[in-house]
Amino acid sequence: MTAIASFDTGHTSAATAFDVRPLTALIGAEIHGVDLTRPLDARTVQQIYETLLRWKVVFFRDQDITPEQQIIFGRYFGEITPAHPVNGPIDEAHPQIMGVDAERQRKYQQEAREAGARRDDGRRGTRHRGWHTDITFVQNPALASILKAVNVPAYAGDTIWTNLVAAYQALSPAVRDFVDNLRAVHQWPDDSKGPAPSAIHPVVRVHPQTGERALFVNPNFTRYILDLSPLESETILGLLYDVLTRPDLTVRFHWEPNSIAFWDNRATAHLAAVDIAHVEFERRLHRITITGDVPIGPNGFRSEALVGDLFGVAASA
Repeated sequence: MTAIASFDTGHTSAATAFDVRPLTALIGAEIHGVDLTRPLDARTVQQIYETLLRWKVVFFRDQDITPEQQIIFGRYFGEITPAHPVNGPIDEAHPQIMGVDAERQRKYQQEAREAGARRDDGRRGTRHRGWHTDITFVQNPALASILKAVNVPAYAGDTIWTNLVAAYQALSPAVRDFVDNLRAVHQWPDDSKGPAPSAIHPVVRVHPQTGERALFVNPNFTRYILDLSPLESETILGLLYDVLTRPDLTVRFHWEPNSIAFWDNRATAHLAAVDIAHVEFERRLHRITITGDVPIGPNGFRSEALVGDLFGVAASA
């Protein structure tokens, strides 16, 4: 997707019944009037993408799509990656789809807590634990993610997204100037199978379509800022996490059967369901990701791989 045509994403188009309903002032909108079980024309695809750029995460309700249709929908916006750089797919027939289920998330959250306790910087991420941007431990993190509810409970299991562009803009000009030139190491949590995938990213990335600057750190995968002392790194990251998790920058989404969330990983972080450890319920979703480009910072720094390769079929070097 390249040039972005002019389109008013705040109104309904009578010709297409394409209806955008913002959920907060800064992030999140529901899209109605689109049937994802049917082929989409170029105009509708463009409208969806423009709405995504404007609201950072968009939601669809009552979309009873198959795994194959989910992949087809994703391909309108780019190449679909394998399910995950480390975790496997839902089955051999769908190598692009990763399952997100309650039991797996409970296990992952426990492992993340243990890994955080082992690391010297474990104190830093405690109060922000769980917030992340998908797959930032590779050189080219996913452009976007598309998550479809398969089986969700009537209550609990909500997901929260934050606007990382708004978080950057919430910083004072002096702090923005400072973080514009910083780089940070991102790494997958400790993996006994071998060296954990890791990469160096700018702390602020420039969105390739909108030109907006967005914070590009997250508590799950960002380990430390280069060229700073451990105390300085921990302090700066803690400040940035405090800002990006501010409630006024976020949107909370309650899942229903056949709901779909489509978010821009270049401008958002999200918090997966945090209450799954408190109740026993079945919750399963299917996620695909779209191949991303290599992040670039305001000073021109391009992300570099430390361990691992570019992720996805058509990743750009």
